[in-house]
Amino acid sequence: MKIDEAVSLIRAIPNYPKPGILFQDITPLLADGQAFSAVTDHFAEFARPATSIAGIEARGFIFASALANKMKTGFVPIRKAGKLPHTVFSQSYGLEYGTDILEIHVDAIPFAGEVLLIDDVLATGGTLDAAIQLVNRAGGTVYQILALLEIAALDGRARLAEKYPQIPVHSLVVS
Repeated sequence: MKIDEAVSLIRAIPNYPKPGILFQDITPLLADGQAFSAVTDHFAEFARPATSIAGIEARGFIFASALANKMKTGFVPIRKAGKLPHTVFSQSYGLEYGTDILEIHVDAIPFAGEVLLIDDVLATGGTLDAAIQLVNRAGGTVYQILALLEIAALDGRARLAEKYPQIPVHSLVVS
């Protein structure tokens, strides 16, 4: 399956999780094995050997863990507050409809390694900014950001580029 066909399976859900938000439902893409594989194969083009692949809870986990498995490398979960069992670094952030906190284990990045960071949506850039800060605090370096979807009107890419000009961002779908 071609990548354009795969991403065409994403459906828009208006007013979810609250009025005024246009939620992008990726579950039809995930339910189609060929589509999911096409996305994972496309993301693999950006992976470097012997790096860690980090995913942001919850939907970023799906693609990051699948890609880490495909690349036979480590997966680093970046989770919402209170969900990791070991000592963590925490970082608060703003998002399109509120605020939250992300965490990473203090020993999540082995040997101050390079990290490919994956999330499902790039909106305001707040979640990815917090994740980059956490990876840095854990001793790693983000070398690339991958997103399935990007909401261009929210200027997240510009915010990230201003703060992290050395980190390229690749999004499969920009709306």
